[in-house]
Parts: sequence; structure tokens; C-alpha cells
Amino acid sequence: MRLRRSELSTPGSSEKMMAKAAGSDADLVFLDLEDSVAPNAKAGARAGIVAALNGLDWGDKTRAVRINNLETPFAWRDIIEVVEGAGESLDIIIVPKIKAARDVWWVDVLLSQMEEALGLTRRIGLEVLIEEVEAMIDVENIARASDRLEAIIFGPGDYSASQGIRVTDIGGTSEGYPGDLWHYARNKIAIAARAAGIDAIDGPYANFGDPDGYRREAARAATLGFAGKWAIHPSQIAPGKEIFSPTREEVDRARRLCRAYAEAEEKGLGAVAVEGTMVDAASVRVLQNTVRKADLIGM
Repeated sequence: MRLRRSELSTPGSSEKMMAKAAGSDADLVFLDLEDSVAPNAKAGARAGIVAALNGLDWGDKTRAVRINNLETPFAWRDIIEVVEGAGESLDIIIVPKIKAARDVWWVDVLLSQMEEALGLTRRIGLEVLIEEVEAMIDVENIARASDRLEAIIFGPGDYSASQGIRVTDIGGTSEGYPGDLWHYARNKIAIAARAAGIDAIDGPYANFGDPDGYRREAARAATLGFAGKWAIHPSQIAPGKEIFSPTREEVDRARRLCRAYAEAEEKGLGAVAVEGTMVDAASVRVLQNTVRKADLIGM
């Protein structure tokens, strides 16, 4: 289990921005080789990422790299060069534009062979992006494709293009659509992730000049059971961590009610009234989500 309340996207071609990311408060930083790096800069960015992973002080952050789409000529070299150069300093590889479970399997097999050949002592995890309609159809199988897989991420930008959705900004809403434009996609991803025992992460909100919009989308994702959201700008880190964390009051109340139920259960009772609320086994299942998150955070 890792904290993923805020996953900070950082161009792997910018030494300055990678250094800033290492000093940020994000739970996870991913150094990007895909969309934020021009095609003619990708090869050089790999070496810069290796140097950053090995040379910067990342504290207790999770260190990740987003490789290029598996259907491009860049992906295999991304994996080989980064893992050969910084395998012991790398926690996660993020794979974009997954279309089927076989894509996850392919990366898993390659990593397994490399870890054995290099004698790596740390197993590298995977996160994958659901941003194609083919992936949305197969998301349940994708979520179970590998025991290396730790999270599935909703990518609303490319998904909008894949489905033909009309939006102005990536991760934003459509004025002509009533309600939450992304509810179906998010809910399906959250269910698949929960069933597989992994995290669901919400993707980027491109308009970083609209903090209220970011908070709105983060809150919608959190309500559905997502564990965190991407930050494409440092200003989005703090609200992400806040929204995907329980408050002190919520944690204290959840622990009190769980204790009260445990005491009632010892007396042979199936339910107990606590602070004006009836607490039973179903209530405790809900409350335990709050307690587990608080334990992970260290609250």
C-alpha cells in the first residue's frame, strides 16, 4: 500500500523541474517520457531521468516514470534504459494508453526478466492509464492482469479523443452536459480497481488556473472511492492531499465507533447505538476505509 493522494507529473526533459518535484510535498512524483517530452527529446530525457532518480533526494516519495505508449517505437527502450540505469531507485512504471490485459502482461514479463538479469533487490510496480475506449471495455480484466499492478488511472484527455467527447479543457466538464460528465468512466474504473484490490487514481485537470474546478473534480473522484488525483502543477498538490485525506474529526469518530462496535460484539450484540448513530457490521466496513487511510497517512 502506498499513498497516492497527489501524483505530480514532471517533464523528464527538464532537470530544473525534476529537482523541484523531488522537493515537493507530492506523495508520488512521476517523471514523464510521454506527452510532455517532444519526440526528438525522448532519447536524451531517459538519461536525465536516470540521473535524477539516482542523484536527487526524494525523501519518502514514491518515484515513478511514465513511459511512452507501447505502440510507439520508444516504449521498449524507455523501460530498458531506465530500469538498467536506475532500477534500484525506481518504484513504479506508469504505462499509458493500455488497451487490453495483454499489454500489462507484456510489461510484467519484460520487467521480471530484467529484474532477474540485473539482480535487482526491489520489485518494480505498475500503474496503467485507462484512456482508450478499448481499455474501458476491458478494464476489469486489465485490473487483474498482473500482481505487479498497483493502480489504474483514468486519463480523461486521451479518453475524450478516443470516445469523441467534446470538452474545452482536459479533465474539465462540458457546458451542454447535465451532471458529471465523467461519472460512468470513473465509477467503472473504481469498481474494477476495488474488485482487484488495487487503487483507482483520477487523471489530470489541465486548467491549473481554476483551483475550484480542480477541487470539484477531485471531490467527485474521492466520493466514488478513488485514492488520489494527478497534479500537473505544484499548486494542485495541497488540495489533492487534503481532499483524499480524512479529517481528524472523521478519523477520531471512525475509531470511536469501531471500538464501540467491537465492545458490543463481545457482549453478543449485532448492533449498537453510538452518538445518535446505529452501528452494525455494514457500518464498520465503511468506517474501516477511513481508519485504513488514516493509518497509511500516519494520522
